Amino acid sequence: MSQSSAPSTTVLDEAIAANAERTLETIGRAREAIHSVIFGQEKVVDLALITILAGGHGLLVGVPGLAKTKLVETLGTVLGLDARRVQFTPDLMPSDILGSEILEETADRRRHFRFIKGPIFAQLLMADEINRASPRTQSALLQAMQEHHVSVGGERHDLPRPFHVLATQNPIEQEGTYPLPEAQLDRFLLEIDVGYPDRVAERRILIETTGAEEARAAAVMTSEDLMNAQRLARRLPVGESIVEAILDLVRSARPGEGDASVTDKLLWGPGPRASQALMFAVRARALIEGRLSPSVEDVAALAESVLKHRMALTFAARADGETIPRLVQRLSARIAG
Repeated sequence: MSQSSAPSTTVLDEAIAANAERTLETIGRAREAIHSVIFGQEKVVDLALITILAGGHGLLVGVPGLAKTKLVETLGTVLGLDARRVQFTPDLMPSDILGSEILEETADRRRHFRFIKGPIFAQLLMADEINRASPRTQSALLQAMQEHHVSVGGERHDLPRPFHVLATQNPIEQEGTYPLPEAQLDRFLLEIDVGYPDRVAERRILIETTGAEEARAAAVMTSEDLMNAQRLARRLPVGESIVEAILDLVRSARPGEGDASVTDKLLWGPGPRASQALMFAVRARALIEGRLSPSVEDVAALAESVLKHRMALTFAARADGETIPRLVQRLSARIAG
């Protein structure tokens, strides 16, 4: 029995290894294709790609004009996803996103309700300026993000797979907005800061986007390729040292559990969902870096994006000029060292 099963096991292992190598190559090409269109935002591109490979949703925070919309469009094209965009406004209703039922009458005068799908029935949805919508509309979207289905008129309608939301938020203009509650922020795998490009990158943007021809992305993956990569990410082995680093980092960011010089400044800290998010994200980061196992460096590199929207400072700490990113950097430096 053992002799006959040995060759088949070897063949299976070789097939898995070959699939992993093909997936790594495809992810590498997709990453290069996105970088060739989005200039000066290498870290943002990588974090957005990590979010999708990890099977999660991302919150992009940045002022207008930093190519957030173009990034989502490019991701949809390169990854072979059906991408749509919704501009959030104060008068946007849940039905404008989820869809609604309409009453139809047939030729024989029979009436029935028919469900008209909303824009959320896409594989990649850009929720532009999500904090401009009312709490009711925000909650409808965030519930669908968590449950991967919508219920209208008592009927369940499953969302397509894969399904990802990349929401944007302007950190400066807060008039007429409804900030996301902390419990809803927790639904986002990563919070991604979109900053200004450096001078070299902005020069390239100036030259390459104002001429007669503009670089456009091409499809590199299909949705099936992406789901295969997501399955591979979930199967990547995670060493005990990585698990301990994740636990050390997340637990040290909770009031009463870590170093008092840090935790005394916190009103609340991250829950277990933050640990799960880090576990998913470090595997995805390993993949886009061409590796089949994550490292402690991955944990430290993703700490800020995973934790900062899951923590809050005390009033005294804010008055002293303390910031969440600075605290997270101190905590991640300890595990990296």
